[in-house]
Amino acid sequence: MGIKIEDLTVTFKNKVTAVNHASLEIPGGIFGLLGENGAGKTTLMRVLTTVLSPGGGTVTLDGIPYTRENYEKIQRKIGYLPQEIDLYPGLTVQECLEYMGDLSGISAAVCKKRIACYLEKTSLSEHRKKKMRQLSGGMKRRVGLVQALLNEPEFLIVDEPTTGLDPEERIRIRNLLADFSQGRTVLFSTHVVEDLAAVCNRLAVMKKGKFLYSGSMRGLLEQAEGRIWICKARDERAAREVEKKYPVSSKQYVGDELQIKFISETPPELECSPCKATLEDAYIYSMHMDGRQAPPVK
Repeated sequence: MGIKIEDLTVTFKNKVTAVNHASLEIPGGIFGLLGENGAGKTTLMRVLTTVLSPGGGTVTLDGIPYTRENYEKIQRKIGYLPQEIDLYPGLTVQECLEYMGDLSGISAAVCKKRIACYLEKTSLSEHRKKKMRQLSGGMKRRVGLVQALLNEPEFLIVDEPTTGLDPEERIRIRNLLADFSQGRTVLFSTHVVEDLAAVCNRLAVMKKGKFLYSGSMRGLLEQAEGRIWICKARDERAAREVEKKYPVSSKQYVGDELQIKFISETPPELECSPCKATLEDAYIYSMHMDGRQAPPVK
């Protein structure tokens, strides 16, 4: 199962171009999509789920072109967890999922078996009789993920799946997606770098409708090597002076001093030392390319 996007463009009626001549190949397994809010990630996913039609370019899913006559066939292969979800507040969790399964054409017996399995994996079994309106935001998110998994799609698209979850729940959901991705394709869109670091080795970085990088996790890290530096500042005032000159990837107190990690293409003119790039450092570096030559695909 592979997805190929070529020269994709989506422009809305207000003349805003959300996806701008973007090309990308998404292989099997978990593929990460990183980008700030407004980068075009959600618009891209709405195209991939057939909710939006592209204004230009082509998209194919396992060789099937995204054309209106193929939408029904494509939809049967897809599961989708949108960023905003509000599932039938008057129904219980069980009723809601059974209804969603029925809409997907899943037999009642198979649907109930899958619901029981995925409620157990998302720690929702004891909440199956609660009304949807009684659930917390994080619990609704997990129910939304279960409904996306019910038809056991070949291509699963999840938009910010760990939003509103506590650390233990986030780990559980990441593990579930990793297990589910065996023999399938999962597009995992997020702005939380550590979620992707834990579950995938290939990703794309998106900004203002374009892909700044697409390739391996290692490749993204390598392009930032030698450009990440660390220094100490006496206080916040001194730290702000560093921030005026360089993009900062992290700040934390070490004793009475602030330790600052920042990005510079050349050795900075202040007392500092080079340090090994993390995925978050590499992501921030790619976001500050400022129109320079695009990073190579690896």
